[in-house]
Amino acid sequence: MPQDVFSLFTLPNGNQLKNRLVKAAMEENLANVYQLPDEPLMQLYSTWARGGVGLIITGNVMVDRLAMTGPGGLVLEKSTELEPYSQLAKQAQQHNCKVWMQINHPGRQVYKRMGGKVLSSSDVALNLGKHSALFAPPKAMNEQEIQDVIKRFVTTAQKAQEAGFDGVEVHAAHGYLLAQFLSPLTNRRQDSWGGSLENRARLLLNIVEQVRVACGIKFDLAVKLNSADFQHGGFDVKDAQQVVYWLTEYGVDMVELSGGSYEAPAMQGRSADERTLAREAYFLEFAGKIALESQIPIMTTGGIRRLEIAEQVIESGVALVGMASALAYTPDLPKQWLNHPERVGFIPSVNWQDKTLSALAVMALIKKQLRRMSKGQAPKKDSWAWLALLDDQLRLAKLTKRYRNLHAAELD
Repeated sequence: MPQDVFSLFTLPNGNQLKNRLVKAAMEENLANVYQLPDEPLMQLYSTWARGGVGLIITGNVMVDRLAMTGPGGLVLEKSTELEPYSQLAKQAQQHNCKVWMQINHPGRQVYKRMGGKVLSSSDVALNLGKHSALFAPPKAMNEQEIQDVIKRFVTTAQKAQEAGFDGVEVHAAHGYLLAQFLSPLTNRRQDSWGGSLENRARLLLNIVEQVRVACGIKFDLAVKLNSADFQHGGFDVKDAQQVVYWLTEYGVDMVELSGGSYEAPAMQGRSADERTLAREAYFLEFAGKIALESQIPIMTTGGIRRLEIAEQVIESGVALVGMASALAYTPDLPKQWLNHPERVGFIPSVNWQDKTLSALAVMALIKKQLRRMSKGQAPKKDSWAWLALLDDQLRLAKLTKRYRNLHAAELD
């Protein structure tokens, strides 16, 4: 049996995970009308806890109800009811599994039809070619808005702790707000929040520092960071190495390395700058380089579906193995590996010429499986990509209408 993958892992703060396999975050769109978790999410997280991972990282929980990555998303703010989150934490903590809440702000990656706040480091709109109109142009944030976002991240972390979560992961990857500040392509500011990498990282470092002070050392604190944006002139591996080094000062327990954004969906194995990504463990080459120099444990996520590859991740010096898509189709894959190490998980692939539609189709296929599990049903592999995409778009349209009705008085 591969002891390294299934061995106990101790975080820098002394807290322990029963093994090194982690259910990484996936967008679920399964919140109820009030943007809270209820029975479907309880069922889903209970399924993953039974499946054998040592840690579950939730799908992103938004720090602002008026800034959403999509409809049907969870929100945790100062006045949010906590009991549903406490119940979700308990479901995820079955079988000695730990659970971290991923906390996030979308920045400019807000669908135009959603409405609400579309903020960013600078007023640089998303460039998705003919699909660019799906997103509203962002407003460059002023000092008051920046301070409000910092406060919101800290408040959400404190509320997660109060609800019984073991930790939080601050999302600074995949082109969301904190990644927008980090990237020179989207951050064109001339003040203390832009220019040099030190200035561009200031928002992330401020949030991490204040979360650590507010929640204490025994509350697990992680950051999700791009190993690279995979866009010419964007945030790159050397930048990531430097940011990880700076994060050391704040007692961060883990950095998850992924890559890409809506413009360059490298998290699905497709770069936009001609760099070749591995067929599995897409970002292992980059994560391995960073892990060699990092005092913080590193996790890499992206395309892992075989135990052999998970072992390679650990052997490279990366501490934790993040798995997402494979656990949407085989939620108990870690448990299966204990007795059948040859088992291979399934990850959907859609290679249409239109990269944006391909990325949306992959997400639709995965979310279909999450919905099945949330009803107590087993995942199925026999879905047509175009049909899953159509179904997902119709469902999201209904959820968007529901969201806009709920917040009609607050939305633009």
